[in-house]
Amino acid sequence: MKVAKSAERQGSWCVKIGDTILSQCVDGKHPKMANGWGYVSGMALMALARLSEHTGDSSYYETAKHHMDLFIRDDGSIHTYILEDYNLDQINQGKNLFSLWKRTGEPKYEMAIQRLVTQLIGQPRTSEGGFWHKKIYPFQMWLDGVYMSSPFLAEYAKTFDEPRFFDDVANQILLIERMTRNPKTGLLHHAWDESREQRWCDNTTGKSLHVWGRAMGWYAMAVVDALEHFPVDHPKRGQIMGLFHRMAHAIKHAQEQESGLWFQVMDENGREGNYLEASASCMLTYALAKGIRLNYVNELDRSVVRHSFAGILKHFVTEDDDGVHLHRICHGAGLGGIGKYRDGSYEYYLSEQVVSDALMGVAPFLLAGMEMEKLG
Repeated sequence: MKVAKSAERQGSWCVKIGDTILSQCVDGKHPKMANGWGYVSGMALMALARLSEHTGDSSYYETAKHHMDLFIRDDGSIHTYILEDYNLDQINQGKNLFSLWKRTGEPKYEMAIQRLVTQLIGQPRTSEGGFWHKKIYPFQMWLDGVYMSSPFLAEYAKTFDEPRFFDDVANQILLIERMTRNPKTGLLHHAWDESREQRWCDNTTGKSLHVWGRAMGWYAMAVVDALEHFPVDHPKRGQIMGLFHRMAHAIKHAQEQESGLWFQVMDENGREGNYLEASASCMLTYALAKGIRLNYVNELDRSVVRHSFAGILKHFVTEDDDGVHLHRICHGAGLGGIGKYRDGSYEYYLSEQVVSDALMGVAPFLLAGMEMEKLG
């Protein structure tokens, strides 16, 4: 049942964003969320489910459930998902399964959760136990992959009382931070290749060449979302919180002062061609605001995220009869690959297409809007 919107709710940015997403559905299906099991649609569906809880409006939850049910079969198998790909990106949409199982009690959701955990148990690893980002990316850890897998595995550990998985999550978070952190800036480079074989990495450290804004966003969100599930007496909880605290201040230092936003390449602020990028700015705003709210980094002044969210609205957002629009979103970036080789250079990150209204940016915009409202 849809809840009537009060005047206050009608002025809420997260409600406006959620309603815009729902208005794009045709015959109940969103064209970007109904076409395959994937990490971007998974993040958007999670944001809608959280919006339902935040507002009490069941229409957002019903939309999220409907799209999940397009893929989850009665036996717990997942349409278009292939376990043997060992692709961390494919874990992210599974975060929606926990609330669905708890709310409905339907066995198919629990069986699907177990299927994804089976992938992570068998996920290929580095010598210190770090998940390869994908089977086809040997010995490579990417910041993106920590977001895809760690909050999911932490919630699994809590929900099913499997504390050994908290240790695994802690190892993923701490290991990649140690391997990708730039000691001069405190920021994390996009990825790390233990084998030092990839052309995109430094042949001494294995680190990729630059700090990509959205990769920093993925990692920052991963930490605050995973920590939310950790028991307070876990021996690595404080260490994870400490590195988030250190990183949060590095992120603040990289914030463009006039706009409050962050650049596409965060270790090259002000360099010719660099631009303020929407998805990274939304992700970092979300992570910092949530970290402040949950006392993970309470020494950070709230003005940092108030400034960034105001900058998002001023520099990236427009409204018209079709709803809310978000602009200046990097369509996608990665490393290596077949065909056009993504070498991780400064020029590469600037060469990727810049688009509007992609869920890659809209979903974290929605998440950031909710966190700003919770923060007050």
